[in-house]
Amino acid sequence: MFTSPRTKLISMLILGGMTSAIPAFGHALHDDRHEGRKHRHPVVAPPPVTPAGVPYSAILGSASPFGVFGGGAGVTNSGIFTVINGDLGTTGITTMITGFHDGNAVYTETPLNIGAVNGTVFTATAPDGSVPSVIASAAALDALKAYDALSPAALPGGIDVATLGGGAGELGNRTLGPGIYKSAAASFAIQGGDLTLDGRNDPNAIFVFQMASTLLVGGPGAAFPQSVILINGAQAKNVFWQVGSAATINAAGGGHMVGTIISSAATTFSTAGNVTVVTLEGRVLALNASVTMVNTHVNLPAL
Repeated sequence: MFTSPRTKLISMLILGGMTSAIPAFGHALHDDRHEGRKHRHPVVAPPPVTPAGVPYSAILGSASPFGVFGGGAGVTNSGIFTVINGDLGTTGITTMITGFHDGNAVYTETPLNIGAVNGTVFTATAPDGSVPSVIASAAALDALKAYDALSPAALPGGIDVATLGGGAGELGNRTLGPGIYKSAAASFAIQGGDLTLDGRNDPNAIFVFQMASTLLVGGPGAAFPQSVILINGAQAKNVFWQVGSAATINAAGGGHMVGTIISSAATTFSTAGNVTVVTLEGRVLALNASVTMVNTHVNLPAL
């Protein structure tokens, strides 16, 4: 059973001592490939230089215990197989959460839409300044700070995957080492094959994906789910997706996504009517829109 690290956080909030520790990142990671090297699929990224000793997970602050956060627009579940092993929240009112229950309350569930939250649901409940409302507001602020800390403005010099061979913005059928990656095409997609992240036997290996627009996982077409695979010590807690617009994760259902997704717009998992479960080993934080889930498992990674 998931246990949310919440007691200490509530105490800090009540005492007014909650601040977000956003670490200063080191220099941009750089590409040390040999000149003129040719790549064939699957493409292996060059080894980057990572900032030593930087606790990347610390950038999440009070948002870290949340498996799902739906900004001010809430979170909706369809299906009976959704399980959130983490907290769930919104800065919207309680009715913005539908199709879920935690140990304290039921949020507009129906016989066909039942989602278990093995943590706590936090919303902007009355009265203003209540503990749940303060926790939700703090998480929203820290999610935004994390989004900014992962941006090209804060982490410039990301590797353009197009320079490694393959299509611009296409991550499918690639094997990538630790680093900061940007999309010259504005969007990233994982289509036609899985993405493999190689930790190179470093448990602190960091992977950051920056895109000005959308993230699309699955395809080509609606019938082919894709996955992110971790090898050689890569860990879900060290994978970050900074999404400038919306994210769509395996509209066909199925597949295994990895990492913390922070999207400016909405994030959607699967499509209504699909019964094959989509799995996210990480968390999803939508800043300005909702999160929609259909038979989705979210497993919060240990920090």
